[in-house]
Amino acid sequence: MSRIRITGGTWRSRLIAVAGIRGLRPTPDRVRQTLFNWLGQDLSGRSCLDLFAGSGVLGFEAASRGAARVTLVEQDQGAFAALRQNAQALGGAQLELVRADALTFMRSAAESGGPGRGRYDLVFLDPPYRQGWLARIEPLLQNIANPGARLYVEAEHAVESLGEWASVRAGRAGQVYYHLLERQ
Repeated sequence: MSRIRITGGTWRSRLIAVAGIRGLRPTPDRVRQTLFNWLGQDLSGRSCLDLFAGSGVLGFEAASRGAARVTLVEQDQGAFAALRQNAQALGGAQLELVRADALTFMRSAAESGGPGRGRYDLVFLDPPYRQGWLARIEPLLQNIANPGARLYVEAEHAVESLGEWASVRAGRAGQVYYHLLERQ
């Protein structure tokens, strides 16, 4: 198990454990710093969804920067166990962990009932590469996004748009393309 550092907010410099799972790619420090410069460092009152949580570092960064609610969704048992351990160590009451498939979660998220269900102001999408996840979840984004919601997308290729959202900022770090999308 490796560790990655939270780069800003109240948990700045805290290390979180990252499960040693094949294909897990925690967002690098430099990319996270760029993202939160784009978003503004203060996410107070915002609701955030880290749909393919993996290490959970994007969700933990959002919570560290004041997000009121952060839902981290992860299907893999080992990654989920590490998420739970990190959430307990950080003690963030605004964190909700959900062990589920991304599509199943999205289909049920807008329905009533269940803690943390509903709509989000910021959605982090960093799905496994080469599995067509972005195309599969695109039709469901409108069900989970508040008016004015933004999407952060990491992919193995440039993403100009995703449904109603268009890329307004983009960058590349090695093999990773990263984007901030806003509704047109």
